[in-house]
Amino acid sequence: MTLEFWTVSGAPSPWRAELGMAFKGLDYDVHMLSAQQEEHKSDAYLVINGRGTVPTLKEGDVTLGQSIAILAWLDREYPAPPLFGKTALEAGMIWQRTMEIFDYLPRATSGVLSPIFFEAADKATDDLIAASNTLRSELARLAKILIDDSFLSGARPGAADAVAFPHVRLIQRAMETKPQIMQDLGLSDLAVFSPEIADWVRRVEALPNVAQTFPPHWVEAT
Repeated sequence: MTLEFWTVSGAPSPWRAELGMAFKGLDYDVHMLSAQQEEHKSDAYLVINGRGTVPTLKEGDVTLGQSIAILAWLDREYPAPPLFGKTALEAGMIWQRTMEIFDYLPRATSGVLSPIFFEAADKATDDLIAASNTLRSELARLAKILIDDSFLSGARPGAADAVAFPHVRLIQRAMETKPQIMQDLGLSDLAVFSPEIADWVRRVEALPNVAQTFPPHWVEAT
């Protein structure tokens, strides 16, 4: 059966689910929705996902609308290569890292990037400086893992990498497109801030199929 996937360009939640499919080398059909035109709230899409959120993954009678649930389903339906490890110890470690990243990194990233991308913030206000400190603390946690492991999920890319990568890559995108404000917030260059994270980003980007998950509007803007 064909995997169908509904997403919005650049949204971190569907991006993480799409990375899970990329890591597994799966083929899938993409339905790109326009957030600007609120296509995710259209009557047609609400039939598929009553919450009007992305992502949605559909295969036959199976329809899922939460990124972590999609990653878990993918690992049962398409076991190789695993996203959550092969052993009980690996599964526990990856689930712990995945959920810690899920609980803290998106909020920390949003605290910095939402004002910059959506409110045109260009000054390092006290609130933004505090948000930057929180974000840099969360990134430091990732960097500590990557001192010993090639990926956040261990020796192989997995669920923890799928959850973290969109947020880290969005931070890097802000460094590229909003350099002055990011420099003022102490986040001017990922390689300077954390060589471990910068190397990990390059390793993930070099994996087969990952390039096709990147937001189309990034390509269109270049």
